[in-house]
Amino acid sequence: MAKMIEQYLEQLHAHLADADPALVQDALYDAEEYLRAEMEGISAEETEARFAEVVDAYGGPQEIADAYRETEVTVNRALKVPEPGIRRGPLARFFGVLADPIAYGSLFYLFLSFVTGILYFTLATTMLGTGFGLLIVWVGAFILLAFFAMVRAIGFAEGRMVEGLLGVRMPRRPRALLRQADFGQRLKHWFTDRRTWASVLYMLLQLPLGTLYFSLLVTWISVSATAVAYPFLQAAVDYPLIQWGQYGYYLEPWAQPLVAVAGAVGLVLTLHIAKALGKMHGAYAKAMLVGTYSDTPDAARAA
Repeated sequence: MAKMIEQYLEQLHAHLADADPALVQDALYDAEEYLRAEMEGISAEETEARFAEVVDAYGGPQEIADAYRETEVTVNRALKVPEPGIRRGPLARFFGVLADPIAYGSLFYLFLSFVTGILYFTLATTMLGTGFGLLIVWVGAFILLAFFAMVRAIGFAEGRMVEGLLGVRMPRRPRALLRQADFGQRLKHWFTDRRTWASVLYMLLQLPLGTLYFSLLVTWISVSATAVAYPFLQAAVDYPLIQWGQYGYYLEPWAQPLVAVAGAVGLVLTLHIAKALGKMHGAYAKAMLVGTYSDTPDAARAA
């Protein structure tokens, strides 16, 4: 039975070879989930006939691949973020980011990554250190198993945030579980699965990346907002706001509107930078968190 399911999945993977990796992962794990559930408890004598019935009801690899492609197009159209109006010239394209939801989603995600980075890093270092430290008395094995299970859940949740805020297609199904595996098999599979360690690395790197994003955005926003507010603040007080040593400096009247405009342009530019950083982080998250069919060892697919 395991060999028949594996052959089916290999054919489905071949028909989806040029599709988005996240779509491929969803399709493969959906198919595996269904086939294993339908074939559970079937005797060896009935396996071949029953598998043919199950495939006939579910659909062949080519049919399922076509169905997923069509569904992906439909879902993408339904979830597509509306364009922020007609952008004809460079100025319109530059300021059009003010009406782009993805830019604001990226800005929010990049700030949020500082918080998630602290949580991920703390969790990974604490549980990995404790698990390996106590591995000699077997308690560590349970800690590592719990941690690996949490890594899979965190990777899926992080993917949903990436897709929702950054607009990058990520898996919409959690990765398949080893239902019939015992404790040792689960631990061995998760310990040797390269996607597990890629996800752990992602969790560890989220802290320095989140700190970098937070620092850059706070600096750009602070400088730009200060430039916008400075002319108004100077007009409201009777002393120079720029202090250098024993001297104070006032902005010339002609320079005040220029500084305010420069600050406003800086805020718009910050949205562009946030959107670009979000796009790059989304591509990085997909490379680290999206599994492939080859990620699942043969033992994990065995019945």
